[in-house]
Amino acid sequence: MRELMALLAPVLAFAVAWGVTRVCCRPGSWLYFLDQPNARSLHVTPTPRTGGVGVMAGLLAGGVLVGVGGLGGLPLGAALAGAGGLALVGLADDRFGLSARLRLLAQVLVAGAYLALLGTSGAWLEVLAFGVGLVWMGNLYNFMDGSDGLAGGMALFGFSAFAVAAALAGEEGLALVSAGVAAAAAGFLVFNFHPARIFMGDAGSVPLGFLAGALGLAGRESGAWPLWFPLLVFAPFILDATVTLLRRALRGERVWEAHRTHYYQRLVRLGAGHRGTLALYGALMVGCASTAVACAVGLPAAGPWALGAWCAIIALVFAAIDYHWGRRPTS
Repeated sequence: MRELMALLAPVLAFAVAWGVTRVCCRPGSWLYFLDQPNARSLHVTPTPRTGGVGVMAGLLAGGVLVGVGGLGGLPLGAALAGAGGLALVGLADDRFGLSARLRLLAQVLVAGAYLALLGTSGAWLEVLAFGVGLVWMGNLYNFMDGSDGLAGGMALFGFSAFAVAAALAGEEGLALVSAGVAAAAAGFLVFNFHPARIFMGDAGSVPLGFLAGALGLAGRESGAWPLWFPLLVFAPFILDATVTLLRRALRGERVWEAHRTHYYQRLVRLGAGHRGTLALYGALMVGCASTAVACAVGLPAAGPWALGAWCAIIALVFAAIDYHWGRRPTS
């Protein structure tokens, strides 16, 4: 039975995500919400932005199958339930537009409920930091969802790394749920590679960011990996969004407003395009994810050093983008 679940859960997640995303691409579908290009967009044609519905449908289908197989548990169920709740909020925002305060309140409530159900160990200040981290992960993933294939690619590589590390640590439920998320992202990516036929939208990006943090903490609590592991796996997204936010805050800009100054956005605008940007960030994703798994399995003590090394590498990439951005023609 367990072997059957291991095979069917990711397959079901991919199939459902592919099928639902395909429906969302059709103009006649009630989930066909168009994202209109504006001055802060990287695309020039109206494109549906409900691909996250397909991702969430796929990963929840895979998660239900894991639960039926008796391989789930409260932390994993709570993570999927929280992601589902955030997906509904995101879908409402994509369709009707919700205030930033309402979205933030929903994210805080979901993060707090998840940490309470997880039973996170540590002092209250540490638990508070985890809560802030969960909310930030959801938002930063949303900020990074702006170039074809980027957010889906990070989900594919990041959650695949979670699945491999969890499987090697003997955490079958965590491995299967992570594999289901990766497979659902793959089903969506079929339609999101450049030129994208559909975007993920808030219904997918915010829940995926939350899941990156929630499953990362679940693995820490179960002993599957140390805290540095999820930070290293998702370092390309964490660093781009965090450094960009800090720079905007230091310049006195309104950090909650949409913009086009993320490193990946500037790379697209410098001429790399969506394909070139995905190639560079994909290399960073694969490098960080594979290094994290190798350290977790073979030499956990080297993990913090590996995290520092990859932060330095990514910082050099950012410095190169800054250099070329400063030398671009302004006319």
